[in-house]
Amino acid sequence: MNALRSTWLIARNDLRLEFRSGGRLLAMIAFVVLAGFLFGFALDRSRVAGRDVAAALIWLTILFAATAGAGRIFDPEEEDGAFRHLLLTPVARPAVFLGKALANLVVVWLASALSFVSLTAFLGVRDPGSAAAHAAVLLPGTIGLAAASTFFGRISRLSTLGDTLLPVLAFPLLVPVIFLGATATARVFLERPWTEISGSVRLLWAFALGAVAVGGALFRHIADE
Repeated sequence: MNALRSTWLIARNDLRLEFRSGGRLLAMIAFVVLAGFLFGFALDRSRVAGRDVAAALIWLTILFAATAGAGRIFDPEEEDGAFRHLLLTPVARPAVFLGKALANLVVVWLASALSFVSLTAFLGVRDPGSAAAHAAVLLPGTIGLAAASTFFGRISRLSTLGDTLLPVLAFPLLVPVIFLGATATARVFLERPWTEISGSVRLLWAFALGAVAVGGALFRHIADE
């Protein structure tokens, strides 16, 4: 079976199950809205402008939303043994990883969009800057987050610790992504020229492509466990 078609079929099936159950998606929506509400009311805007902290808070919210329950994307197949049957088919292991990561990425995109809208609204950021520049920063960052959280989510599913192991594994690796993403997003908020932002974006793309490549290459070693 064509690898791209296999990737698409796996991602479509996962998204159908995700939107049908709605458990993780609803939890992420509730978390993002609550985070925006709490940050907005906790911040003393007479001393600190919302624009000055919005970038860091947006990326922290996206990080927690991306890693929260990432291992659960493997649960539906694990419960009825479908994942083992999937591994017995001719589908390549990298295609399985890419399909799972793609489904995870769509959910992370939804959380990112909601996080951006929620936090800029609650923090009173009236002019957030170029929407295209924000999208150019968020795209590689969310790809890297989705790929890494999918890979480590599978590892956490193989451990008796479950989801509690995921932050321990993923957070140290994802610190550079959050730093680069928050730095670039802050400069977009300040409407700095693209030349000051493009360096961080290139590094985010390097991480994203590396996470996809390494995750696809190593997934075969953890998929059969």
